[in-house]
Amino acid sequence: MNRIPQTGARAAWRSLPAAQQPQWPDQVALREVVADLSAAPPLVLAEECDRLTERMAAVAAGEAFVLQGGDCAETFEGLTADAVTAKLRTLLQMAVVLTYASGVPVVKIGRLAGQYAKPRSQPDETRDGLSLPSYRGDAVNGPDFTERARRPDPARLRRMYEASAVTLNLVRGFAAGGSASLYQAHQWNRGFLADSAEGRRYEELADGVDRALRFLQACGCDPAGLLEAEFFASHEGLLLDYEQALTRTDPRTGAEYATSGHLLWVGERTRGLDDAHIAYFAGIGNPIAVKLGPGTTADEVLGYVDRLDPDRRPGRLTFVVRMGAGRVRELLPPLVEKVTAEGARVAWICDPMHGNTVQTEDGRKTRRFDDILDEVAGFFEVHRELGTHAGGIHVELTGDDVTECLGGGDRVRAEDLHQRYETACDPRLNHRQSLDLAFRVAELMKA
Repeated sequence: MNRIPQTGARAAWRSLPAAQQPQWPDQVALREVVADLSAAPPLVLAEECDRLTERMAAVAAGEAFVLQGGDCAETFEGLTADAVTAKLRTLLQMAVVLTYASGVPVVKIGRLAGQYAKPRSQPDETRDGLSLPSYRGDAVNGPDFTERARRPDPARLRRMYEASAVTLNLVRGFAAGGSASLYQAHQWNRGFLADSAEGRRYEELADGVDRALRFLQACGCDPAGLLEAEFFASHEGLLLDYEQALTRTDPRTGAEYATSGHLLWVGERTRGLDDAHIAYFAGIGNPIAVKLGPGTTADEVLGYVDRLDPDRRPGRLTFVVRMGAGRVRELLPPLVEKVTAEGARVAWICDPMHGNTVQTEDGRKTRRFDDILDEVAGFFEVHRELGTHAGGIHVELTGDDVTECLGGGDRVRAEDLHQRYETACDPRLNHRQSLDLAFRVAELMKA
């Protein structure tokens, strides 16, 4: 019988090393906020998490594909109905293209409603001889380089909860309000093709979607309601005080769930096998993921399987690989082969963003669209050669017309980056680049 973690398992992390946790200067205020959050309503329900586990089981079996995307780091200032809707619309447009190309359902997961904290390579930042705590996301401190803004403030955890609740309400309203129909999303894509310099490249694929819709209409089906309006929320489960405060026991089973989001992942900087994050994740019943960078060994991956999915429950565990375009073809095969040989039923997803970050001459972080696409292509090549399933893509994107990543159909150049460089942390694909990537990935899937 599959074993879901039971009551009390989540507390095991407190006695272990916990990387990337803020140094909260006011511990009394932290305890008060944690107490408030512990009594607050859950943001998501255990039943919704179980539904996503079922969807991820289909991905692991090669019967579905994941599209996971959203902001690098959400901000309180950027939380508007228009911004959230633009992200959802972009994901939906991408999903239509990928659904047609793959012939399988696309599981839509947003990096939203909780992605307010970020790990940092250095605990402090120094400018002109002044050192202050690094900006760790709006959940912890502010981006302005002042002592007051950079002081970690536990009250921000409460504000993160409130902002996440607002975002989830907008997501549910979008999904239920008729905007998430297949026909509507395809018409949006038609607009993109008409306005895009790359539009002609994708006409054949778009015509295929047109024919499919006409066929459904001829059969008496209404395409306006055919796309399943199902969105899930995900974020990096970085701040353990926050995650534990929102952990709830499911009265149906006695299992514990992180109710801050449907899917949580362990990041590259916090995935120590014997550390606090892995211990916490081992105790929750949600579907979970682990980011795997170029330094990951096959033995480490098997360690994650044993610690996080000892009963080999389909849909429980996902590996998100972020190797870099130049290394994915070399480094990924041993990991996939080892996990496959052990009989573990995991989903494999490609994060082509984090391994391809570069700096311009003026020190601004960016990513090249061609590098992003090349890592996705390498990811597909590896799975095709091994006879395994390329389960999805995980991208940082926005529905706005920012200028943060280079290239793509938008032809963003290095000298254009200053125009709308608005990210709180890492560069994101804009709306047109995101759709361009979806069509390119669709070509890879059809090939």
